[in-house]
Amino acid sequence: MNADLRLYDSLQPFPLFQGLSRTELLQLAGQTKFGFQKLAVGKTVVREGDACNQLLFLVSGSLSVSTVSDDRHYTVIEHLSAPWLLQPEGIFGAHPQYISTVVTLSESHFITLSKDEVLRLLDDFLIIRLNLLNLLATLSQRRGHWPWRKAPADLRQRIVCFFLDHSVYPAGSKTFHILMNQLAQEVNDSRLDVSRVLNAMQTEGLLRLRRGIIEIPSLERLLM
Repeated sequence: MNADLRLYDSLQPFPLFQGLSRTELLQLAGQTKFGFQKLAVGKTVVREGDACNQLLFLVSGSLSVSTVSDDRHYTVIEHLSAPWLLQPEGIFGAHPQYISTVVTLSESHFITLSKDEVLRLLDDFLIIRLNLLNLLATLSQRRGHWPWRKAPADLRQRIVCFFLDHSVYPAGSKTFHILMNQLAQEVNDSRLDVSRVLNAMQTEGLLRLRRGIIEIPSLERLLM
């Protein structure tokens, strides 16, 4: 029972299990085939394009998540901390695979749940089924709304929207490996004007510029 209680404490923060009573969650913990994984610093968790055949729950530690554009012209690197569920939308659909490469930034502990076990839980627990539907529907609604947002009023807002739209999580530290010419193409403006706006944001302490790299310490500060 002590092991079940520890598992209960680890699962409780994740939205997939919210709404379950203590009794239900302890029952789930005792009857479900969870896996456990510990990875040292600098270890690859998943790679872009790997088959997504399980759910990975980060219960402690921190990760670097790297996502590359389809044309391979730029990369976004984000830092995420526990508790975090890795790309749950990847386990179903036409292309069940990871879209980002994930590497540990510190010693990290994961709970894993195979696709077969996920399907069994969806059959056995209505609330888990609803939680997963809500999670996937929220992702779909957010992305479906993007084309209908009010157009940014100026270049600065277009740049901020680019940063936001290319982030897995809309807060925290981000590093964009992108050339100024490429960013100018993405926001449909001149390289000179993009450089001017970015340098103004650097002066305000919102980001740091290096050759081919834009470091954003706190994305939420750009959105204020």
